[in-house]
Amino acid sequence: MKLSRPIIFLDIEATGTDTTRDRSVEIALIKTHPDGRREEKIVRVNPGIKISAEVIAIHGITNEDVAKEPMFKDIAASLLDFMEGADFGGFGITRFDIPLLIEEFKRCGFPFPKWEPAILDGLTIFHRKEPRDLTAAYQFYCQKTLVGAHGARPDALASQEVFLAQLTRYPDLPQDVQGLHEYCNKQDERYVDSRGKFLWKDGEAAMNFGKYKGELLRKLVKDQRDYLEWIINDGKFSQEVIDICWKALRGEFPSKRNEALAPTKG
Repeated sequence: MKLSRPIIFLDIEATGTDTTRDRSVEIALIKTHPDGRREEKIVRVNPGIKISAEVIAIHGITNEDVAKEPMFKDIAASLLDFMEGADFGGFGITRFDIPLLIEEFKRCGFPFPKWEPAILDGLTIFHRKEPRDLTAAYQFYCQKTLVGAHGARPDALASQEVFLAQLTRYPDLPQDVQGLHEYCNKQDERYVDSRGKFLWKDGEAAMNFGKYKGELLRKLVKDQRDYLEWIINDGKFSQEVIDICWKALRGEFPSKRNEALAPTKG
């Protein structure tokens, strides 16, 4: 790849996935110059807010690990100096890392980026070059071209072939219907409900959408009961979400015990 200016491949570990509310805890910047020279800047950051147990389980960086590290405002100027005039590359950076950096610098009073960088995102390339549709699956698992795609019968037959080929290719998959049902419908352990409207935060349910994203459900019951009542009566939310809000208003909160929604009083 020919470079006309430095390019920095970056990755950020953070307190969560909300680019406006969460904070950086580790930043890696790998800079390559047009002449082939390479520099690295790897820093840990005290986010100023608590890292939840669920997030620690993902990246392994604890609150104690960053307690004595500088805050972002203390290193913002040096980070900008290192990045000045460079292009950026990474995996998923247009969705997370770059928006998070913009928010971090904004809180410090620095416009970012002050230049117009090129942004190269490997995740975008992956999605465009490796489509995840039935035609692609049929070619991958069955080594056949799907003729008549988007016709109901050809698609149904192809989906059956793909499914049977998957059972052969992955011998660790369950071989019975109930086991496969549980495998296909296993809930993401980060979330309280099946649609991800609530997430686990230190074992408690927290909002994962709307203006109170990141707030504990318990705190909303105390300070914003009308918001939960709006969710219950709005008519646009799933019954599962409505039940969680309804029970919370009555003092029953989701519990992570046994990874089930066992209510806890309080």
